Amino acid sequence: MLFNLRTLLNKAALRNGHNFVVRNFRCGQPLQNKVQLKGRDLLTLKDFTGEEIKYMLWLSADLKLRIKHNGEYLPLLQGKSLGMIFEKRSTRTRLSTETGFALLGGHPCFLTTQDIHLGVNESLTDTARVLSSMTDAVLARVYKQSDLDILAKEASIPIINGLSDLYHPIQILADYLTLQEHYGSLKGLTLSWIGDGNNILHSIMMSAAKFGMHLQAATPKGYEPDPSVTKLAEQYAKENGTKMSLTHDPLEAARGGNVLITDTWISMGQEEEKKKRLQAFQGYQVTMKTAKVAASDWTFLHCLPRKPEEVDDEVFYSPRSLVFPEAENRKWTIMAVVVSLLTDYSPQLQKPKF
Repeated sequence: MLFNLRTLLNKAALRNGHNFVVRNFRCGQPLQNKVQLKGRDLLTLKDFTGEEIKYMLWLSADLKLRIKHNGEYLPLLQGKSLGMIFEKRSTRTRLSTETGFALLGGHPCFLTTQDIHLGVNESLTDTARVLSSMTDAVLARVYKQSDLDILAKEASIPIINGLSDLYHPIQILADYLTLQEHYGSLKGLTLSWIGDGNNILHSIMMSAAKFGMHLQAATPKGYEPDPSVTKLAEQYAKENGTKMSLTHDPLEAARGGNVLITDTWISMGQEEEKKKRLQAFQGYQVTMKTAKVAASDWTFLHCLPRKPEEVDDEVFYSPRSLVFPEAENRKWTIMAVVVSLLTDYSPQLQKPKF
């Protein structure tokens, strides 16, 4: 039996003296599968099974279809609020989260380092408890993963990693949704990473094998991924029958790859290393020469902002580049994350083939 939330919302509006009418809103059936994410934290994709990550992508596609393409109004988060802590500035993370949460009827509250000093003027424990009493969830974009771990331990509400020095899980969800839309399936794809052994690569390593994707990564010497992350990624590859290789040769990593991926060479907080890094990353720019050794159906991803030394214009603005759909999908995937962590909503869209 379908649950019609529209009727309940309209009755509640009348009781409170409002005269608006909620149209085109109909919830799906209560969650029937084994995936249940409500109340959990999203600190790293390491903590989620393949089926759980697939569920978030399924929900992303469902919300995108219903809201963007069908024009439905889905106030799934009406009456809920989200605390947004940003130690690092951002375009896509802030816009996608603020607009997405508001589009679902909720209230996002943006906090910068001018508003809140994590662990400085108030302990992380106290901050977590205060936010737990006033908001329904917190998305934190921080420098240290350990700060997120403490927030999650002390808070009684879901904590979402908006980026840390170690992981960037919400970016990878957007990447995978983009590839799912383009290729129709993720299983069997080879991801070719060319760049720094950073939080983006770490998040790919914690999830790609769970979809049956192979990973070939090239990083300069001294800029390899974290050894503990590598060890766990090798275990995932073995368990899922996929291949993972690490090299210092960009062309070796690109060879036969379906998806060429890179990121900034100089993240926020690394500005003093700029000269050293630019020298170390010589030869790592993604160009058509790189693409020549990739698979015939190659595409390109970059989480932005992009610098020309990382990828030239010919690749970045080519028809093979998916960077702008990738950026838009940050919105639909973060919407799916907050819906899955805060509600019992179940997708109406038929589950995609992953």
